[in-house]
Amino acid sequence: MIEMNHLTRRYGDLLAVDDVSFSIGAGEVVGLLGHNGAGKTTVMKMLTGALEPTAGTLRVGELEIGRDTAAIQARIGYLPENCPVWPDLTVIEFLEYQAALHGVPEAQRRVAVATAIRRTALKEKATAPIQTLSRGYRQRVGVAQAILHAPEIVILDEPTNGLDPTQILHMRELIRELSAHATVIVSTHILQEVEAVCERVVIMKRGRKVADARLDDLQRGARLLVTLDRDEASARPVLTAVPGVRGMRLDAALDGRWRYALDVPETAAPAVSAAVHAAGFGLHALTPERRDLETVFAEVNRTETPVADTEVRHAA
Repeated sequence: MIEMNHLTRRYGDLLAVDDVSFSIGAGEVVGLLGHNGAGKTTVMKMLTGALEPTAGTLRVGELEIGRDTAAIQARIGYLPENCPVWPDLTVIEFLEYQAALHGVPEAQRRVAVATAIRRTALKEKATAPIQTLSRGYRQRVGVAQAILHAPEIVILDEPTNGLDPTQILHMRELIRELSAHATVIVSTHILQEVEAVCERVVIMKRGRKVADARLDDLQRGARLLVTLDRDEASARPVLTAVPGVRGMRLDAALDGRWRYALDVPETAAPAVSAAVHAAGFGLHALTPERRDLETVFAEVNRTETPVADTEVRHAA
């Protein structure tokens, strides 16, 4: 459904987004993850048509940003990180006006507003002026305006920002509900939010895409962690000679023990143990690495090269 090809955005000498390409299929829930300043918001602004790419193309189905921007915007619901709301209006007044801006037919606006209020748990605040609402409730109002017109694509920039734990759980449930009828992109720097609601993650760093993988594929990239009483010069010839070992690196060293990460299937553990025993090394630990999102995020932020880029292709 969504296809970005070599997307680039410059602000003078600042390269905010650098040659980013990936696609998102219909109905996917994708987390756009990265530290503040990684380029996430710039990508989303280009996708919503609020910002022109310096180079590259961005398509939604057969439509293309630039040529068909207005038609694409009609299919998108967007929650900016700092959602602009009019404080003097009540929640209902604001949503009715937003429904008109989204092109919801007048005869359907009341139902659309009522549905959005119900889905975002705003009923008790529906007649309250927005200026009296807490940050968390204002965030809910922002989500409500994004889903008023039943968009095919919902883009949420830091959707749990300012929410309390109960509200965060409700937001997660709403995102899961939205995914039944829409493609959802969630931008955040909070790992737990991606793990809670997304099926795939795209990680950005300094304007570049450095990882793209389904969350359930991350575990399949796990390695074996071996802790020995030998330094790397002694251990490397023994460990790399084990059948199936594709790579090895020193992971940690402390108090006469060295831990190595072996790029090898978990099923090779008996062979690794046998090789270590035959070499006369002391084996202190042999465990499969639990390579979760936190592990991948730490890896991409200590290296300049992509480390978890699983090719994911979808029909646009």
